Amino acid sequence: MARLPLISVITPVYNPGAEVLQACIDSVRNQTYGRWELCLVDDASPDGHVWPILERAMVDGPRIRLIRREVNGGIIAASNDAARMATGDVITLLDHDDLLTPDALQRVAETFAADPEVDYVYSDEDVLDMEGRLIEPFFKPDWSPERFRTQMYTCHLSSIRRRLFDEVGGFRPGFDGSQDWDLILRVTERARKVVHIPEVLYHWRIVPTSVLAGEHVKPYAYEAGLRALAEHCERIGLDGAPEELDTGYRGYYRVRRRISDRPLVSIVIPTRGTSGRVWGVERVMVVEAVRSVVGASTWDNLEIVVVADVETPPDVIDELRAIAGDRLRLVWWEHPFNFSAKCNLGAAHARGDVLVFLNDDTEVITPDWIETLYGFAREDDVGAVGCVLLFEDGRLQHGGHVLLGGNPGHLMFGQSPTSPANRMALSIDREVSGVTAAAMMMRRDVFDAVGGFCPAFPGNFNDVDLCAKVRAAGHRIVVTPHARLYHFESVSRDPSIDPAETALLRSRWWDDLHRDPYYNPNFTPGLDNYPMPTYYP
Repeated sequence: MARLPLISVITPVYNPGAEVLQACIDSVRNQTYGRWELCLVDDASPDGHVWPILERAMVDGPRIRLIRREVNGGIIAASNDAARMATGDVITLLDHDDLLTPDALQRVAETFAADPEVDYVYSDEDVLDMEGRLIEPFFKPDWSPERFRTQMYTCHLSSIRRRLFDEVGGFRPGFDGSQDWDLILRVTERARKVVHIPEVLYHWRIVPTSVLAGEHVKPYAYEAGLRALAEHCERIGLDGAPEELDTGYRGYYRVRRRISDRPLVSIVIPTRGTSGRVWGVERVMVVEAVRSVVGASTWDNLEIVVVADVETPPDVIDELRAIAGDRLRLVWWEHPFNFSAKCNLGAAHARGDVLVFLNDDTEVITPDWIETLYGFAREDDVGAVGCVLLFEDGRLQHGGHVLLGGNPGHLMFGQSPTSPANRMALSIDREVSGVTAAAMMMRRDVFDAVGGFCPAFPGNFNDVDLCAKVRAAGHRIVVTPHARLYHFESVSRDPSIDPAETALLRSRWWDDLHRDPYYNPNFTPGLDNYPMPTYYP
């Protein structure tokens, strides 16, 4: 381990209450870690109590550095003044009314010292309400660049290697209210390594001037966020249009990818022509799935590769031909059921360089679902993209895989797709450990490079295994709520799980199954719906 760094805590100060300011300073002075300095800038606070509190804080000697601006310059100017005072190896951001946990700087220092390539470190956080209670812990994923383009989720506690802070130019004027997001977007674009500490190290206090007090407090922050996101996209060459989402809460965004090309998309659907009852009506599942793809999708350059069991009724095949016309490619399957092998066979017969694996018991909800998926799939570092899938009653069937103690599952299975849990996770684009093959897009080059589906998983976990291979090859996997389908799960096949498939999956991916980077270890073990931890009221 390298030498433990000197950490410069920078805190712009403007008119906080006396008690909260003193508590903020004390939270730094009471750190278990000793190599810190606190850089305070009074941004011409008009209240008379502020400056005396800051002056008294200097009893700690040179560890507390202080200047007073003659005119108010705003949080960006004051923050940059504080950074210019800093002499440390690491800059840590602390608002004037918030608190660090006693071990916060110790954990940050250890993380930077453990690896000289670490350039940015963030932690979990919670909220200190007006009654002094700790509430609303935000247990975050490990670094998730797609999620970061939808919300400033890393926020508190943020620590940046000083060299990189200076390199990106510190805080930029014109981004008031979203100055931290703009800064960290630029930092993470260049950071060698980004590390998440899955511990609450920061208490974010609710005060009348905080965004936690209501969206009306800083309405300008959301426009600044859009500008920061737009400039981020331009810098990294991401061809997309940022927009703020209408989730019922402000501060959530989407980068809608612009699509300039329309490659042939091959939709591979394994089937045996099963019928089932949906919304009280009997239907042939594959017929209605194909009808919805052809009739509802706005992407016109597609083919539908149906891999059909030889026992599939002839009238089903005739109806598929009538619906899909020359878009239909029919491949016959003459062996016992094997979902993996059927998908591989369909992919081998597909002519497109973009593959979509689609269950026959699905129905399109969002017409531009293919455009949405392709916007991600065409990016070199993305290996697979999945949809949000809903049961026929509107509850969530799939919003990404979660890996818990060797038992893969669907995140927030059966919950409301508009749940605000984990800061609106279901409403935003984000990385996940895997997506279901009930509706998954992959580029053919990625599919071929990882060897496709493993036939040793004929009925279950074939998509979990495939996604594990994709991640092992260094690709991201993204799930998007902006592509939605119904999935009438298990209408067309036996839903039971073969213990042999479970054993095989665990033998191949034991470590991965016990450490999901996108599902925080602080959540109650064995659950997959972002439960509240037991030690919070």
